[in-house]
Order: sequence, then C-alpha cells, then structure tokens
Amino acid sequence: MPGRRIETRYLHQGDKVRIEVHDAADQLPKLRAPTPESVRGRGLVLVETLADQWGVTPRPAVGKAVWAVLALPVDQRASLADGERREEQS
Repeated sequence: MPGRRIETRYLHQGDKVRIEVHDAADQLPKLRAPTPESVRGRGLVLVETLADQWGVTPRPAVGKAVWAVLALPVDQRASLADGERREEQS
C-alpha cells in the first residue's frame, strides 16, 4: 500500500549505534505514561529508558524519522565494522 512503507536503518558510529525508523506519517510520536492495562504507548518509554539520546527528524518530502543512539557494550565494539544497514517493510 503506498505511503505505508517503513524503513529501518542501523548505523555503527564508533562505540555507538544509531537506530532509525522512517515512515510516511507526519504525526509526531508522544512519550506517554501507560498504565499496566494499556495496550499501546510503550515504544517511546522503552526508547527513553534504553537510549543515550533520541529524537524525531522530519523527512524532506513526507513523514519522519524517529532515531535513537545507544552505546555498544564493550565486548561488542570490536566485532562490528563501521557502516550502515537498512531494512524495509511494506
């Protein structure tokens, strides 16, 4: 379906990894305080808890990228080569 494509990117940056999720929706995500009964609203709570930094960047044509930067564990830093990996879902 057009406009529903989601792309993820993983960028290794020295001792950190940047994870991006791109979509065509212009609506910005909101950090919520879900109750134990809530079935939605936990995604950014996890990102806020685990990430060293995170944010939302508008895309030039349509949509946004939600990104998070996480420090890699010391034992995994040497095993990754600098680079970028992408995955797409429709």
